[in-house]
Amino acid sequence: MLHKITPVRSALIRDAAVVRFGANPRSRHPLEGRTALDIGCGAGLMTEPLARMGAVTTGIDAAPENIAAAQAHAAVSGLAIDYRAVPAEALAATGARYDIVTCLEVVEHVADRASFFAALASLVSPGGIAILSTPNRTAASWAVLIGGAEIVTRSIPRGAHDWQRFMTPPELSESLVAAGLRVTATTGLTWRPGKGFSLGPDTSINYFLTAEPYQ
Repeated sequence: MLHKITPVRSALIRDAAVVRFGANPRSRHPLEGRTALDIGCGAGLMTEPLARMGAVTTGIDAAPENIAAAQAHAAVSGLAIDYRAVPAEALAATGARYDIVTCLEVVEHVADRASFFAALASLVSPGGIAILSTPNRTAASWAVLIGGAEIVTRSIPRGAHDWQRFMTPPELSESLVAAGLRVTATTGLTWRPGKGFSLGPDTSINYFLTAEPYQ
């Protein structure tokens, strides 16, 4: 499932970065000269596209086994990515900052959200950009992600999601604002039979928020 979403994610991140930094939209490496951090990187599904787009890229994950898998895959792919088994709060404590911070399908699993969002915000450089994605807490998201994907088709492991932990766009926006980020765009992610995943105004199942530090 996540492999199928990656091209859509990559396009949104590329386009947002092009606008934010004034990069050439036709360049093969539109993130060249920028630093990027992928929070909750897993095995590197989004971290590697960030590196391929030219960014000096770091991926962090709290699970060492995920980092080991990501490092192995990056080595085979010939990508120089700085992978670390560390939580966002610990990295933020070092004073590190990045031009682009991505956090995709992570916040619904976070226990201490206030601490997490404060860390995420502090990791974004002045003039930088943060891009998050997460499922919405709606009847439609339960039907698609849990009822459909977990129970019926089993394309996602059973128990992977806790619907009560999903955040609505206003809830996530409020959390980001409290942490010091200004939300600049909300984009829905939908899936249609025969068409696959696409971006648009429908946020009922899953969505992206783009944010930047207050100046």
